[in-house]
Amino acid sequence: MGGGVLKNILAAAGAVFIIVIVLSIVVGVFASGAITGDKVAVVELLGVIADSTEINQELKDLGDRDDVKAVVVRIDSPGGAVGPSQEIHREITKLREKKTVVASMGAMAASGGYYAAVAANKVVANPGTITGSIGVIIEFFNAQELLGKLGLKGYVVKSGKYKDVGSPLREMSPEEQELIQAVINDVNSQFIKAVAEGRGIAPEAVAKIADGRIFTGAQAKEQGLVDELGSLSDAIALSARLAGIEGEPEVVYTGKPRISFWKAMFGDASVDSLTGLFSGLRLMYLMPNPAR
Repeated sequence: MGGGVLKNILAAAGAVFIIVIVLSIVVGVFASGAITGDKVAVVELLGVIADSTEINQELKDLGDRDDVKAVVVRIDSPGGAVGPSQEIHREITKLREKKTVVASMGAMAASGGYYAAVAANKVVANPGTITGSIGVIIEFFNAQELLGKLGLKGYVVKSGKYKDVGSPLREMSPEEQELIQAVINDVNSQFIKAVAEGRGIAPEAVAKIADGRIFTGAQAKEQGLVDELGSLSDAIALSARLAGIEGEPEVVYTGKPRISFWKAMFGDASVDSLTGLFSGLRLMYLMPNPAR
């Protein structure tokens, strides 16, 4: 066999090998969903809501990914500060313009956690999930009597009569209580509006249960606050179906590991998590901790 013929055979064999490799890569890429865009992403909203920066960035990034068709927001939270809760709600609303979004409730998705959930296309809860707690709370304490027993007296210099509302150094006046109550009522009306719009319920009907009461997932379904009862896997399957994904979707988890709600509330990190949260005057979409 001549050298030219051998070279041609080797060249042909090499070409076939390269084609096989390329086809294998292409098939693998399609099977993994990188090109077909059949992924479901899971974003976790865990613990007390004190800041929205990280999760909102994850939601924005997912909105720009062509390989993600649906997003499941896994919520295990008693709520938290009003502003961050509203920011997360707003970002989920924006994401719905690009992707199918399903909220999946874990052990608890109450107050600000529920506020975030109602922005999704669908809401899935476990039968025993603690949810609801639609309302607003702001807490003060008065240390005037204690300071007096210690022989201490506090002084405040302020630019206006309401500048030290809620000060622990003195009693709150009836006028100040009315001022705070007006703020609470306004923020609560914002919560009611968000639930009414997200769930398709009349604001008057939402207002009747917007008194801070909690529900199980099963009770919430009866009230129209959630769509279906099920687990995280059920929520993933629902999101895939709504997004038109055929077959078993590939599931990707975003972000870095976070402290779970229970550890944040009762474990080693609870003090650090809550100290910063409750410092200063903050309106809260938060279910009070009965152990506190």
